[in-house]
Amino acid sequence: MLIVSDMEKTYPTKSGGFTAVSGMSFHIEEGELFTIVGPSGAGKTTLLRCISGLDDVTAGSVTFNGQQVSGPPREFAVVFQDYARSLMPWITVAKNVELPLMKKGISAAERAQRVASALEEVGLADAMEKKPFQLSGGMQQRVAIARAIAYRPQVLIMDEPFASVDAQTRADLEDLLLRIREETGTTVLFVTHDVDESVYLSNRVAIVSRSPSRIDEIVDIPLPYPRDQIRTKSLPEFATLRTHVFGRIREMVSTATPMAA
Repeated sequence: MLIVSDMEKTYPTKSGGFTAVSGMSFHIEEGELFTIVGPSGAGKTTLLRCISGLDDVTAGSVTFNGQQVSGPPREFAVVFQDYARSLMPWITVAKNVELPLMKKGISAAERAQRVASALEEVGLADAMEKKPFQLSGGMQQRVAIARAIAYRPQVLIMDEPFASVDAQTRADLEDLLLRIREETGTTVLFVTHDVDESVYLSNRVAIVSRSPSRIDEIVDIPLPYPRDQIRTKSLPEFATLRTHVFGRIREMVSTATPMAA
């Protein structure tokens, strides 16, 4: 469904250029939850921006359903880490969720139905007329997710979407994502720094190297669905997979060349 082939992204600098991503190749199957992890500064956000068409690639290609991505595809929705900045503080929660649907040319009646359904899905049916600043951080992130759900994308791209919320809210949002994916069949590309989160959510986890980023290893996660925060994370297989992914990242960090003093 989504193919990244020998992708490179280089940013121009006064000294000639900085390559954030180089030789990046992988594919994502339809309906898969595919997670990317790696050391800090490995270019994960750059990779997502290129895949989503928000940035041009320097070399190689990104193709979606056989077509090269040269701008943001209408079939994609993106949820950023800084969700608060993606919400319009002067309009209601319902209007925030509705906004992309208006640009898509959907009728008013269908927009209202989608907004109500999406907010019900994320547990915010009673917050429709509130403004984003009246909500907690976790609730604001739910609004951002509801907006993506209402859009009904084929591919949902999420850049560390749960990094700024407390542990319990994070667990709730992880389970919400799994439930939405199960009900809608949406393909999810997810970036996180949290190794436990990557193993808990995914069909496959891609470990990327330090910059210039490339695939170091893709790990299959054969844990059964539906998953549960207690039972799944208590499985010996979960511990084995988590240790493997974490160990590989730690190895990359510990073998990196130290910065000069």
